[in-house]
Amino acid sequence: MSLETSWNPESYARSARFVSDLGEPLLQLLAPQSGESIFDLGCGDGALTEKIAAAGAFVYAADSSFAQAEAAHRRGLNAFVMDGRQIALKRVFDAVFTNAVLHWVQPPGKVAEGVAKCLKQGGRFVGEFGGNGNVETIRAALHTALRRRGADPWSVDPWYYPAPEEYSELLSQSGFTVDYCELIPRPTKLPGDILDWLGVFAQPFTRAIDEAEREQYLDEIRRQLEPTLCRNDGTWYADYVRLRFKAIAPS
Repeated sequence: MSLETSWNPESYARSARFVSDLGEPLLQLLAPQSGESIFDLGCGDGALTEKIAAAGAFVYAADSSFAQAEAAHRRGLNAFVMDGRQIALKRVFDAVFTNAVLHWVQPPGKVAEGVAKCLKQGGRFVGEFGGNGNVETIRAALHTALRRRGADPWSVDPWYYPAPEEYSELLSQSGFTVDYCELIPRPTKLPGDILDWLGVFAQPFTRAIDEAEREQYLDEIRRQLEPTLCRNDGTWYADYVRLRFKAIAPS
């Protein structure tokens, strides 16, 4: 039984386009300049990568999902498949950018080490991902429902949501000077039902139980979350908390 997450560009765009849309302020922190070389780590379908390229930067993009990298390539981007824990590039960059990816990649120190090696002296590492408290209500419901079925939720939980102090220390251990690192609470309106969100992001949990039980499992979670995360008009929200950072590579 595979506990990995499968990324489908079409369903991701339909149920999770807000991820790239809400990442726009991160581009201001990156401040891409014409002529710079920038590496987008975990580019997804390239929606944000496209905007970095529009600033005149030379952009290279990678994603662990072949389907997502292919979708980015269809946008005309130089995109390829690569595991964030095994960054191996022949060139160095002015900046490395990443959005909504690092909470999926463990151990996190491997990413920081790899990024440090592919940055020029004084280059910048700018990113945002789930921080301490991210989707805490949803995560608790997923865990509780798995325990009721005799499964250990921590054995399948894929997420890494650090506090700013924790992640700043991790970056420092790889030689970075942390310029900025902050938690941003951001309750986020979902485009559809919470079941759509779970279908994209909670696959490791649902795949931990028999297929015949999954619908009941998800319905149970939906009922548990509805009083907290669903508004009176039927609109669902996810209790997002993002960790946004900017770090500078050693000179």
